[in-house]
Amino acid sequence: MTSPLITPAELSALDGATVLDVRWRLGGPPGIDFYREGHVEGAVFCDLDTDLAAPPGAGGRHPLPNAAAFQAAMRRLGVSDGRPVVVYDDAAATVAARAWWALRYFGHQDVRVLDGGLPAWTEAGLPVTKEVPRPEEGDFTARPDGMPALSADEAAELATRGVLLDARAGERYRGEVEPVDPVAGHVPGALSAPTTGNVGPDGRFLAPEALRARFAGLGVRDGVATGAYCGSGVTAAHEVLALEVAGLPASLYVGSWSDWVSDPSRPVATGA
Repeated sequence: MTSPLITPAELSALDGATVLDVRWRLGGPPGIDFYREGHVEGAVFCDLDTDLAAPPGAGGRHPLPNAAAFQAAMRRLGVSDGRPVVVYDDAAATVAARAWWALRYFGHQDVRVLDGGLPAWTEAGLPVTKEVPRPEEGDFTARPDGMPALSADEAAELATRGVLLDARAGERYRGEVEPVDPVAGHVPGALSAPTTGNVGPDGRFLAPEALRARFAGLGVRDGVATGAYCGSGVTAAHEVLALEVAGLPASLYVGSWSDWVSDPSRPVATGA
């Protein structure tokens, strides 16, 4: 299996890649502000809210854009079919993973995530710049369904016949707090698996065998249908990425909790 991750040293030696800076903060400030303060040379800023998601609505806070919109955004950022793409953030890949997943979903075959993100890059002594590149228009063609995705009904069904992982913090899963969405709790039958357990203190992913052991403790193993969701389909992509590092395929419920609670007829569970 080719790893979906890339190290800073590998990225610094990689010629011809399109590099996307996907920094973002829930509630702000805008990620572009961090990008302007310094980024990997040649990196182009990719906006989670406008490039990787459709406007909020019935599909959740970060619904998947349609193919035409995603294709136009990626071409504007310089993404092409025949050129590798590397994505990074400064939050242990919890945001960059959405770019990785979306590009893979829409058919790009060579996408990797900078393990450890910008902090790992600078800790390796590699330079950052404030110079903003002007990428040439890319030729990426969006072809949906390159990665498995779940609807709300499919997520509910998976929680009963396979493993549905909730990637949010444990207190949100249990329904003790809900800082963003109007209803607290989780999809009945889902298991709590916060994304913080996928990485070490340095923000880098655990080794594949350590991730396999973590997910085995949640019932995930070869041949078991597995899916993940979070608040709005962002950090859940990190869960799918961690599962891929471990060699375990998984589906993403893109709408996630923000979509689930948009329909008051859907059941809500609380507690451990």
